[in-house]
Amino acid sequence: MTELGHVVLYVRELEKSIEFYRGIVGLELRGRLFNGRAAMLSGGRTHHELLPIEVGDAPAAPRGRRLGLYHIGWKIGDDLETLRAARDRILDVGLTLDGQSDHTISQSLYLRDPDGNEVELYVDDPRVDWQDSDHWMTEPVKPLDL
Repeated sequence: MTELGHVVLYVRELEKSIEFYRGIVGLELRGRLFNGRAAMLSGGRTHHELLPIEVGDAPAAPRGRRLGLYHIGWKIGDDLETLRAARDRILDVGLTLDGQSDHTISQSLYLRDPDGNEVELYVDDPRVDWQDSDHWMTEPVKPLDL
């Protein structure tokens, strides 16, 4: 395996998910499948990185410790200015941030999609060479002040 191809999510309302992943994450709608019940969304790397499928009203995964998906991380750019712009966009549309963290190797914002899935938006720190050094792995997670 060389890369993660895509993630498929079951969602309550497809249009809300499309709006979130286009407007907040920055993905593009590439097309629809299954008689309009699914959407192919892409950041441009491949035909689709995300495929939400509408299933209507269904129980959500419980919060807290559980098996299964924890969160999906999306690299949205290469600098803190991009992350600040994302934070402002999130707050401008009335969404809530669950947190912001400095992981040394990357800086991140955390929020929930319309179905309660945790989403991480991040930028890598260009000063950290993750390929030639692993010092960042032992660094504590720090609060991020944007």
